[in-house]
Amino acid sequence: MNQLEFTRLPQLDFACNEAMNTLATNLFYCGDNVKTVMLTSRYADEGKSFLTLNLMRTLASLGKNVVLVDTDLRRSRLVSHYGVRFAPEHNKGLAHYLAGICEMDEVVYQTNIPNAYMVPIGREVESSLQLLSSNRMGPLMEVLAQEFDIVVVDTPPVGVIVDGLEMAKYCTGALLVVSANRGHKKDIAEVTRQIKQTGCPVLGAVLNNVEFDSFTNRKYYYKSERYSSYYYGAYGEKK
Repeated sequence: MNQLEFTRLPQLDFACNEAMNTLATNLFYCGDNVKTVMLTSRYADEGKSFLTLNLMRTLASLGKNVVLVDTDLRRSRLVSHYGVRFAPEHNKGLAHYLAGICEMDEVVYQTNIPNAYMVPIGREVESSLQLLSSNRMGPLMEVLAQEFDIVVVDTPPVGVIVDGLEMAKYCTGALLVVSANRGHKKDIAEVTRQIKQTGCPVLGAVLNNVEFDSFTNRKYYYKSERYSSYYYGAYGEKK
């Protein structure tokens, strides 16, 4: 299997690590049918890619074989922020596969994180929706769901471009990343409505970029349609 390396993995403090552990554990309560989970947001720069990467790391540390699929074909934060590095002779990714340039087994990479695998974008493209809506996307997601315990999908913000809604068709659950004190509540409701229309359940929302002093006891809040809970910790994407 091809190999890739994350050369700039963020260091998580204790509170952030515990918050990620709780979020990952809560996903297990959503049912065995929730195998492909997409993470999206209303706007750009809400910390979605940070959450996706660290959710993958956390699930892998809990013994799950997990694969991260990067579908942000126009502007991958995972590549630019976390230093994704390939061997020169192995540089194919999702864009190449969807365009028919290579086969499925050429775009699944083992990472330098134990139990964690990735389908990188390969290259940035402008015609992202045309590729994501091709008849090669569905079979890829089906195979990944069969071969891995869980598939984590990083999508572009649904509130910005339609690509995330296209990917929702292939997912069995969605998490909405919401940056604190940014935007309007009606935008959250609209994004949630759009995702549900595709047939993908919205599992819950994660409140991100919380100022510690704005919440008593520095609490981190996660709410799901199935349950809600408070737990300690907060995180934000490093810039």
